[in-house]
Amino acid sequence: MDVFYNQQGIGDVLIIPIKEGNRDTFKQETYGDVVKITDREDGSLLGYNIFNASKYFNIDGNGKMRLTEEMLSPIKELFTQNQLDDVLDFDLTPKFVVGYVKEKEAHENADKLSVCQVDIGDETLQIVCGAPNIDQGQKVVVAKVGAIMPGGMKIKDAKLRGVPSTGMICSAKELNLPDAPKEKGILVLDEKYEVGQPFEF
Repeated sequence: MDVFYNQQGIGDVLIIPIKEGNRDTFKQETYGDVVKITDREDGSLLGYNIFNASKYFNIDGNGKMRLTEEMLSPIKELFTQNQLDDVLDFDLTPKFVVGYVKEKEAHENADKLSVCQVDIGDETLQIVCGAPNIDQGQKVVVAKVGAIMPGGMKIKDAKLRGVPSTGMICSAKELNLPDAPKEKGILVLDEKYEVGQPFEF
């Protein structure tokens, strides 16, 4: 799970996004330095903003960062201090991992789509991929369900032309990597990467 911090851009605020929502229906509740954001229409939790974040955490760096147990512990303490009794049961497993394409088959309902079985270490995911260069035997970057792409899109379970797809095989451009090629195609990793390891970018 990713959190965001940009002191130069927005100030000393740690942003914890949970779910995308409509800004027009945001409801905010303040608990000391914690602002809880929910959807006014359905009551669902959208996220939290923690102000004066550097007072509570040692934050190293700017931008997107992975939420760790070391950071989650003081967040829980801060919630308790401010009488906010929400259960912070977050999935802290890495959302971008190295996968291995074990199988690739043609999609039954679309000429330009492939149905891939991708080993990510602790499980095998079925992912529908439209990249022209996808092939069996490749090591690739997989964005798991729950991952938030650099462009802001959240990865969800989906059906593509009737076939279930869990996660996404990423291109260098989608990962916002420097010198990403302009041609369409997924990022193929070299052999030094281990299946299941987090992919840092």
